[in-house]
Amino acid sequence: MSRISKNVILVVLTLTSSAFLLFQLYYYKHYLSAKNGSGLSKSKGSRIGFDGMQWRAVKKFIMLTSSQNVPVFLIDPLILELINKNFEQVKNTSHASSTSECKVFCVPRDFTTFALQYQLWKNEEGWFWIAENMGFQCLKIESKDPRLDWIDSLSGTEIPLHYICKLASHAIHLVVFHERSGNYLWHGHLRLKGHVDRKFVPFRKLQFGRYPGAFDRPELQQITVDGLDVLIPKDPVHFLEEIPHSRFIECRYKEARAFFQQYLDDNTVEAMTFQKRAKELLQLAAKTLKKLGVRFWLSSGTCLGWFRQCSIIPYSKDVDLGIFIQDYKSDIISAFQDAGLPLKHKFGKVEDSLELSFQGKDDVKLDIFFFYEETDHMWNGGTQAKTGKKFKYLFPKFTLCWTEFVDTKFRVPCETVEYIEANYGRSTTPGNEAAHPLRSGWRR
Repeated sequence: MSRISKNVILVVLTLTSSAFLLFQLYYYKHYLSAKNGSGLSKSKGSRIGFDGMQWRAVKKFIMLTSSQNVPVFLIDPLILELINKNFEQVKNTSHASSTSECKVFCVPRDFTTFALQYQLWKNEEGWFWIAENMGFQCLKIESKDPRLDWIDSLSGTEIPLHYICKLASHAIHLVVFHERSGNYLWHGHLRLKGHVDRKFVPFRKLQFGRYPGAFDRPELQQITVDGLDVLIPKDPVHFLEEIPHSRFIECRYKEARAFFQQYLDDNTVEAMTFQKRAKELLQLAAKTLKKLGVRFWLSSGTCLGWFRQCSIIPYSKDVDLGIFIQDYKSDIISAFQDAGLPLKHKFGKVEDSLELSFQGKDDVKLDIFFFYEETDHMWNGGTQAKTGKKFKYLFPKFTLCWTEFVDTKFRVPCETVEYIEANYGRSTTPGNEAAHPLRSGWRR
């Protein structure tokens, strides 16, 4: 084919693409506006609040995403709380029965927050172009994909994490959720690069992005709020409860690679069999405790394996979890027994130094340590099975974060270094995860 013919084809394709985008803009202005309530101001009676910038910005954003089939859903804490207070009334509202007063989307605020699942987004670049042509000023926040830090050739690959689209004085914060292997949703930290205008919006007021977060995958439902159709989590209360406890920390993939360069991974059949059984036991324990509504976290040697090498330590021979004593439930033993894990040991009592051990497959044991809180520290008790000697192990106070381990979402202490140092000392070396004398504590 001649060079002239190729140029002609290129010009035709460019013109066709431009015409298609212009058609979409026309479709938005003349069809979606009518469909989503552009004629609301023509209805009888006054419509209080519908001329506010908050409502107009949200309306325009919903029109944009609807026209592009972008599956966004509302996650704004303030708006979800307002909806939840009048949930039954809102759930039964339609366009025909909409009130004449804007009660939700017109409340004073700087942002309205939406989210989307990135794998469902098919036309990112086209959407961005149309948004700007509709009057939005948009900022795209990208950063490297932490899931690829294991792979030299892919580490550093950037993915979209946040969009902020401003219309006059109001901004839409679009949080990009990425699906993780544990069947949960993750969003990244909102870090501004050097060239970004810090005055673009009041970034410090953003509800999401101060740190990475992890959420259960929500089931969605469509409702009508202030004349606008929006998707929200079907259980808004659960989603709201997740927000303050959503902080996520990654396994230290680069440090784990360095560890295995210095200490070769144990690939013996025995080690691989134990790791497989330990993974199954962890996932079964997580499922059992989730049914009970009991918070727990990776503790002792299991936590050390996650922190140091992003895997189960092959010679640890057991799985360790921690639970706050205030989260203890009387049916916890029967729940594990019903799951096929018989009780092997019970040390202490609920009021003092409780510890439970359950027997898994192939002699892999699950140890659950219960933690007690004092004024300035936390502690858990330990008992040697053979001698009956009791120990009390002291920990600085800590909070809980989410992480991913063995393809599952687990909690770990956010202050991981301090937690592990309290458990094993400052110079943790291979093998110390099973050496209790290194733990900081005193014997009673």
